[in-house]
Amino acid sequence: MRTATRAIRYLLGGGPTAIAALLALVAVATSGILSIVGIGIPLLSWTLHGVRSLAGVEQRRAARLLDPDRRPAAHRRDPASPDRPPLGAVLRDPATCRELLWLALHGTTGLPAAGCCLALGLFAVAGLATPLVWWIPPAEAPMTFVVPITDWPRALTLPPLVAIVSLTALRWAVPFAGTTLARIYRVLLAPSSRSRLTARVVELTATRAGAMDAHAAELRRIERDLHDGAQARLVAIAIQLAVAQRQRDAAPQVADQLVEKARAGVEDALAELREVVRSVYPPILADRGLPGAIHALAAACPVPLTARIAPLDRLPAAVETAAYFVIAEALTNIAKHSAASRAGLWLTHENDRLVLRITDNGVGGADESRGTGLAGIRRRAAALDGYADVSSPPSGPTELRVELPCAS
Repeated sequence: MRTATRAIRYLLGGGPTAIAALLALVAVATSGILSIVGIGIPLLSWTLHGVRSLAGVEQRRAARLLDPDRRPAAHRRDPASPDRPPLGAVLRDPATCRELLWLALHGTTGLPAAGCCLALGLFAVAGLATPLVWWIPPAEAPMTFVVPITDWPRALTLPPLVAIVSLTALRWAVPFAGTTLARIYRVLLAPSSRSRLTARVVELTATRAGAMDAHAAELRRIERDLHDGAQARLVAIAIQLAVAQRQRDAAPQVADQLVEKARAGVEDALAELREVVRSVYPPILADRGLPGAIHALAAACPVPLTARIAPLDRLPAAVETAAYFVIAEALTNIAKHSAASRAGLWLTHENDRLVLRITDNGVGGADESRGTGLAGIRRRAAALDGYADVSSPPSGPTELRVELPCAS
């Protein structure tokens, strides 16, 4: 039934887009004719850009029907590329011809398909309702359902039969027609291998730049922690030991107190160094693996957390480290900003991808522009060619989904 419902929604939604496709087809033809005398060139550029946007809408609609459980990775645009390519580049692009072919096909099939789907629904409702109300109109003006309904035998045979046929078509024929059209459209609108390669290069360029920025920021953080923490303590210890050495003969008790303070300072400095080391690579990952490290994070979370972790083999160290810090950052955000009373964590290994989902019942409204937590999560995922998706409506709940490739 879910497939049938999605197909019905897809075909009915194809009616407005079919009208838009017909209008776009007329606009392309008109601007193409006007371009012969030069005045239609700007209009043709805008029209072809609109066609590409409309084709993108259709690609997303087809993907929701054919792959309802798949979430596309966030699209990254090259900052150096123009928002609107030159007209010559658009005309030379092989995808433009296929988009125009899709316009013609969808413009001629979308409206009939939506009309048939709507008619089947109306026939099904009317066929079920007719036996209940056919006797209400007067005999001289009987209700008509395909044929005039004048008696109970006719009311109990023809309308229910039409309703059954319509419901059967909605259940079986409509999903077949919808998925067939969606597959045809997806083939027509699929990017060429050159376009996919260009998009992949753009994505990897942006990912590399983000990873380099994140690495530089991490190095600056480590340097700052060492400079402001452990180094300052070690300088103080050196001063205390120098003073103790000078006071060793004149005031042995003072020297002993300074040595004791220096010893305590050494312990504090070692503790800070351990914290810095943990921020680079948590030792618990090497000792207990990712599941054990996540259970330790869950136990330390101040918000009641339900953790469900599928059995995992050892993953690449980069993947385990990224997943650990993503979870740590997400749980920190929940504790600080969500005002949640409970949270959930799910970790699975699906098709060579580590899938992480964290939810909470808090106030929602997570905004990436107001802090670095979500941005850092996205950068960590993108550095491994993964992605992060956040859903956080203003009234909650909030859901974070992260996928990390982990094929060896």
